[in-house]
Amino acid sequence: MKRQLYITADGSHTIVLPDMQVTYHSTYGALQESRHIFIQAGLKYVMPKDSINVFEMGFGTGLNALLTVQESIQSRCHVYYQSVELYPLSMEDAEGLNYTTQLNDSSETFSLLHSSKWEEDIMINPLFTLHKSHDSITHLSVNKHFHVIYYDAFAPDVQPELWEPVIFEKLYNWLHPGGVLVTYCSKGSVRRTMQSAGLKVEKLPGPPGKREILRAIKIN
Repeated sequence: MKRQLYITADGSHTIVLPDMQVTYHSTYGALQESRHIFIQAGLKYVMPKDSINVFEMGFGTGLNALLTVQESIQSRCHVYYQSVELYPLSMEDAEGLNYTTQLNDSSETFSLLHSSKWEEDIMINPLFTLHKSHDSITHLSVNKHFHVIYYDAFAPDVQPELWEPVIFEKLYNWLHPGGVLVTYCSKGSVRRTMQSAGLKVEKLPGPPGKREILRAIKIN
């Protein structure tokens, strides 16, 4: 799979898949998109807690994980972070990303997120445990419930199978009561699919270049 680096409007990198004509993050700003959707609308919504379980659909560049590491340190919150990725980046691709420079963060942490073993719980630091699953979400089973789900799959027109009712029914069952799922995709069909799975869905203002995002809450 051919991948190319692209500098987005806020100076942070995304990755482009030219054959599929898709990007991993918004070209309007990868860093501000991830902060806005997954940290502000997702992680911080369920804080404060002593410990939080996070599930991420699509480990991708590792940016969402790195931002969550930073937030866990700042808030002194223990985070268990499980992420699924069927097509992981090579270390060469990961090391080309400029997130540690943009965030003034240790490159060692970011490298460890990418180099850590799959299918194992890996302690990145005393507050953050990572479990990466090299699998498809359609086949994945988990043994935890999650307070927040970062749903960062490619768009429905690229991978429609990842936006089917069966997926959101599965995710509903994985959420703690009161837990939330956040995603950049605000299509009406996606919102209705989430509602059919039992989630209460709200539209929120999006980051630059995106009018709205969705946050879905498990009420019961």
